[in-house]
Amino acid sequence: MAVAASADPAGIVRSYLGAFSGGDPDAIAAHVGKDFANDHRSTLGASCRGRDEYRRRLPGFLAAFPGLHYEIIDVLVEGARVAVAYTMHATPEDGPLAVPGVMWFDLDDGLIIRRVDLFDSGAVASVRD
Repeated sequence: MAVAASADPAGIVRSYLGAFSGGDPDAIAAHVGKDFANDHRSTLGASCRGRDEYRRRLPGFLAAFPGLHYEIIDVLVEGARVAVAYTMHATPEDGPLAVPGVMWFDLDDGLIIRRVDLFDSGAVASVRD
């Protein structure tokens, strides 16, 4: 099920983040391992475990953030670990949204096995209030 087993870790992560702009939960979930750990460290984030649970949650997340795409600011790679500084952009009904954040990824055999996401919850809350 690996998306790009021969790709470098940065390429796999870029492909994963790029998949969000297509809005296809299956294409996004295809980048993660069966026991994927999705760890959110921000107040408004919701962590989960397992590719199936992650896939189940994706439609709601994508619906909440129409036009979602990640602007990659910087990428750091150390072996099978990747860190990405990003700005998440979306266009919900109550106005454009730009949320800065950082994600750390651990990869194994061409799949993301862990993602830690730390984003500015205040930027999301200010649009949602």
